[in-house]
Amino acid sequence: MIKIQILKKMKQPHGGKMKIKTKPGAILIFLLLMSLFNIPLYGKDEKIQPKEFGVYIKTQKSLVRLIPNVVFDERGIFFIESNNPARFVLKDIEYFVVYGQYDTSVLTLNSLLFFKPSPLGKSRYIFGKDMDINVKKQGTNLVSIKQKGLLSRGYYCLWINDTAWDFVIE
Repeated sequence: MIKIQILKKMKQPHGGKMKIKTKPGAILIFLLLMSLFNIPLYGKDEKIQPKEFGVYIKTQKSLVRLIPNVVFDERGIFFIESNNPARFVLKDIEYFVVYGQYDTSVLTLNSLLFFKPSPLGKSRYIFGKDMDINVKKQGTNLVSIKQKGLLSRGYYCLWINDTAWDFVIE
């Protein structure tokens, strides 16, 4: 009998008792891997606070500020001259953010259509049909804008009075 009990204990590691030992190095490696593969989780109502006044596009990763462009009026035709606009991938655009003291009652989202080159050779674009948008006030001087329909690839702008913020969707 004693031999059988001794053989059973020899077959089981640690004399029949299961002990779990962790090494500090394994814990350190685990924490290091967790920090390297950290994936941010975003909630539905994410708080946005741009640092400077302007118009931004909210992408999956961050806010990207758009460069303003002047709207010209030549014999009743409103147009802008292309000034190397920002480019975005279609799937990355979530919505638009306007931060500052702008009259959002006249805000429009328009596609831009080629008009003609300027005397200096710059491309001129006229404003296409207004797109339906939802304007939601987020806070003091902060407004978020979402298009009601789907955007497609093309050249677009947000237009307020005599300023347009143009961008290209690829």
